[in-house]
Amino acid sequence: MLNSSSLSHTMGGIGPCCSTLPSRSNPRTSWLTLRTVPHRRTYPGKQVLQRKVGIKAEINFVNAEEAKKLIAVDGYVIVDVRDKSQFDRAHIKSCYHVPLFIENQDNDLGTIIKRTVHNNFSGLFFGLPFTKPNPEFVQSVKAQLSPQSKLLLVCQEGLRSTAAADKLDKAGFENIACITSGLQSVKPGTFESVGSTELQDAGKAGLVTIQGKISAVLGTVLICAYLFITLFPEQAEKLLQMAPTS
Repeated sequence: MLNSSSLSHTMGGIGPCCSTLPSRSNPRTSWLTLRTVPHRRTYPGKQVLQRKVGIKAEINFVNAEEAKKLIAVDGYVIVDVRDKSQFDRAHIKSCYHVPLFIENQDNDLGTIIKRTVHNNFSGLFFGLPFTKPNPEFVQSVKAQLSPQSKLLLVCQEGLRSTAAADKLDKAGFENIACITSGLQSVKPGTFESVGSTELQDAGKAGLVTIQGKISAVLGTVLICAYLFITLFPEQAEKLLQMAPTS
């Protein structure tokens, strides 16, 4: 029989412990967690230790081709977390749309000032909407999909999908994957898409979308002018003489 001191020594040797080992099935997506903790119930002269085994999920980052296999073979469903404007320009067919950020239409003074500055710069040049975090994001996903669902989260650059995956992981979803670098890295034709543009171009809006066209037109004009001056110098000189002077 163990007395109180020997029992204390024995328990000190065992002690509460916790170790984490990579799961053999998919070391990139999950970790096997072993935890030994003292059980609250006791028997005469003994304290029972209970070992708990659980699975801790991790985000699986994949490229576009690997993502296609997850959908076709493993039954992953696509959750698009981009804002509505990008989603409307192009999205993967038959996906769920649950935006991580929503348009900020608040009318307090601070928000009005920030929205005005944003719309005159980022909104004008890059077509980015003025947004705020979606407070119902996790609840919206849970309302449509169970925590046991296999989720492929997508956004345009890969940042929002990573943030969304962290939120859903903490909410109990165990099978989560993201496309590395987002839809901007997806080649045309990889997925069946819906919208007016390619998936990789859905993030382009505002004045930057016409910058390339303007540069091409100006470049063409300059080349033609150079060739005209080179091939027809006399006519070019006459034209220059006809130009009004200040």
